[in-house]
Amino acid sequence: MLGEYPISGRRAAEISASVERAVAKGELRPGELLPPMRELADRLGVNPNTVAAAYRTLRERGVIETAGRRGSRVRPKPATTARDLIRVEVPPGVRNLSEGNPDPALLPALAGAFAAAAGQGDREPVLYGHAPVEPALERLARAGLDADGVPAGPLAVTSGALDAVERVLMAHLKPGDAVAVEDPGWGSLLDLVPALGLRTVPVGVDDEGPLPDGVRAALEGGARALIVTDRAQNPTGAALSAARARALRSVLAAHPEALLTEDDHGHHIVDLPLHPLAGITRHWAFVRSAAKAYGPDLRLAVLTGDPVTLDRVRGRQRLGPGWVSRIVQRAVARLWSDGAVDPAAVAGQYGRRRDALIGALARHGIEAHGRSGMNVWVPVPDETGAVARLLHAGWAVAPGARFRMSAPPGIRITVSALGPDETEPLAEAVAAALGPAGQPSRTYV
Repeated sequence: MLGEYPISGRRAAEISASVERAVAKGELRPGELLPPMRELADRLGVNPNTVAAAYRTLRERGVIETAGRRGSRVRPKPATTARDLIRVEVPPGVRNLSEGNPDPALLPALAGAFAAAAGQGDREPVLYGHAPVEPALERLARAGLDADGVPAGPLAVTSGALDAVERVLMAHLKPGDAVAVEDPGWGSLLDLVPALGLRTVPVGVDDEGPLPDGVRAALEGGARALIVTDRAQNPTGAALSAARARALRSVLAAHPEALLTEDDHGHHIVDLPLHPLAGITRHWAFVRSAAKAYGPDLRLAVLTGDPVTLDRVRGRQRLGPGWVSRIVQRAVARLWSDGAVDPAAVAGQYGRRRDALIGALARHGIEAHGRSGMNVWVPVPDETGAVARLLHAGWAVAPGARFRMSAPPGIRITVSALGPDETEPLAEAVAAALGPAGQPSRTYV
């Protein structure tokens, strides 16, 4: 017995599964110490090598961490407890600004593009052995990347940005390697990295992107990879400025073996120029998703990078899903070529909603951040209390715990569908929820 929870099993897979179930249910808590391997082996009547294999599996899945003679503990934020579960239950009648979705009214109609793609599929069926990338999509994607200064490289299509990032990391890294990530940052990414058996190293962020000193410290400390969001960073809205990009390129130039992955989260919803970092390191990848501008359900992103990285990604892709549906690729290519989304107009809509809320909060003495994209980040002294009080007042926002590791508390407000008549009432509710203690902290890193 371990406390009140029996770790059970005779095989390594059974033992690791019992620990993982306990963590998922909260019966083994973050930071809790597991029995030494030999002691647990004696309890279960198995060979110590069996327990060692179970613990190794748990480490690779991001459930536990081992610190030499100090033993193995449940990770502070185990991959089993996904950040998506850190959310508020939104009752009927409450305005939900917590989910990070684009405004459906700004998404293009899909029926015509898919009808045309299906018609082409009838005339030119895609069969096994055909090219995995639709030529029209590749041509349009490459032209857009060239125009934005992204270096030339092979191109792949993945099932969204997170799929691309996972494939790039797995192309180069092994369990236990450290990955520098933005903090606050994309919650799904903060879950993914430990789930792959990798270690997250938090790097602070301001309105212009990752802080160069933080990136330098992470890489000098042994991080083998860095993931950067170029624009519309989730949750803070940060976007790389030209000056910040120059500073980061200088840092990366001193670490040419680091794996760089860039996520252009704001493609076609942001009117700020792109300042890519790609090409400074030996291995790099650049991802563009169709989710925010064209719809999350398309599940499509284009990926380019250095030849070795893309060759490994495409080779592994061939052994798994094979390819992303060419019908979907053709539909997205049709949406791009037909100008189904006006990027300047969409960026303008989101920008006005962001600026209106940030301005209204400022009039109440509350600091907020949102340089680009569809989210506003508000530093708060008491995250749990702020979320609860806003919910009671009729507003659901996302708790910052979903997006941060060591960064101070905050809340994320999605403004994508925020109406002009809602801005001031929301700002008043935030001010009331924070009270006198909610004065500006001047920073969120």
